[in-house]
Amino acid sequence: MVGPDRPPARITWVSVRRRVTQFTSGGRWTEQLSPPIRHNLRCFWLDGVLVSASDAIIASYVTLYVLALGASATQIGAMSALANLAAALLVLPGARLVDRWGRRKPVVLLGGKGVAKSTLFLLALVPFALSGQAAVYAAIGLSVIRVAFTYLGMPAWTSLSADIVPLSWRGRYFSARNIAMGVANMLTTYTAGQLITIIGGLSGYQIALTMAGVLGIGSFITYAHIHEPPAPVSPKPARRRVNLIELLAHARSLPGFLAFAVTAALLNFSLSLASPFFNVHLANNLGASAGIVGTLTVLSSLAALPGQRLFGSLVDRWGAYRVRVLTNFIVPIMPWLWILARSPWHTGPAQILGGFMWAGYNLANFNLLLEFTPEDQRTHYTALYQIALTLSTAGGAALGGVIAEHWSYSAIFFLSGAGRLIAGLLFIWLVRRPAEHATHTNTPTPTPTSSTT
Repeated sequence: MVGPDRPPARITWVSVRRRVTQFTSGGRWTEQLSPPIRHNLRCFWLDGVLVSASDAIIASYVTLYVLALGASATQIGAMSALANLAAALLVLPGARLVDRWGRRKPVVLLGGKGVAKSTLFLLALVPFALSGQAAVYAAIGLSVIRVAFTYLGMPAWTSLSADIVPLSWRGRYFSARNIAMGVANMLTTYTAGQLITIIGGLSGYQIALTMAGVLGIGSFITYAHIHEPPAPVSPKPARRRVNLIELLAHARSLPGFLAFAVTAALLNFSLSLASPFFNVHLANNLGASAGIVGTLTVLSSLAALPGQRLFGSLVDRWGAYRVRVLTNFIVPIMPWLWILARSPWHTGPAQILGGFMWAGYNLANFNLLLEFTPEDQRTHYTALYQIALTLSTAGGAALGGVIAEHWSYSAIFFLSGAGRLIAGLLFIWLVRRPAEHATHTNTPTPTPTSSTT
């Protein structure tokens, strides 16, 4: 409180700038770090916000856009399957580019920030040049290219992220960053949904995709300002090309990583059975407009905010493994709730539960990936992990498309939940806590004096 003899604190440009710097770095705790580390944390934070805003439009409306062009449920499933197959082909070359260039940031800028975001502008132009099935195939092709090049930069991005964010603060930093990303996701999803509904037709989707492309350019510029720390050097004297067979053979010496990757692949297969079709089901069967789809997505993003706050702290206190185990028992329920929905708003409980629990799952899973991958080979093992995920996603999406076309959406929602439950139980049975993480969590973690997040 301000006493009678104490004037209120003056708000100055310096104090405002300091607060903004603290907030965009992840919190006041970052003041104890060196200026180069704080600079990287700030750029990484801003990049995450811009990427989340761009990806919110992609995740919510690209499928509806392709559907509006005239695609069938089978084609929607095929689009997801082909995109993930192409991604599987480019993940390992992305890791090899890191070996060849000796740097990770250019690979990220080339893949997920460059080529991938550029396709959004071309996707928006498709109706001007093509129509009918030709437009559908062109949109599918561009979507495949976008996903594939995003995964080209994934191993480099994961490895560089581990070097940007200090280990002891990853839970709090990523939760704070994810909260900001969630707010950006909500605002962009709602705004784009309302624009699409008001403008109507394909024009609304074209404007939304152009917005996503512009936000992608912003993320390119922001990420380019990150100062890349030196990559961990392998103790092997000679660097040579690593192929998939050798990588798999070497991974056998890391049973924890293999069990983690296999159970994640099974979970991803189960997710992809249903994930391409939630919004299709909303639009086709439940009569939702793009604006309603956007509003429901905002509900999920709102629920993710307290999830990020809670699970970020739990990851630092309990460890990522325990948080991952906790979420295993909840994620199977969400697709089953969709079976009961008879109107778009009936999916609200599933959206809220999903937003909250996926916040914890994704935060814990990413931290586990960093812990299970050896530091000097992180790009290669991340590539192997992503290959497992993309191949399983491709298989699940293709199968889901066939089931949706010939049976029903309820069937794929039921099978998706059952597969998630099996994957979660196998994770508990096969995966053990990483020894490195057990050592880390047994060491007291410094507590920040205060936080702005």
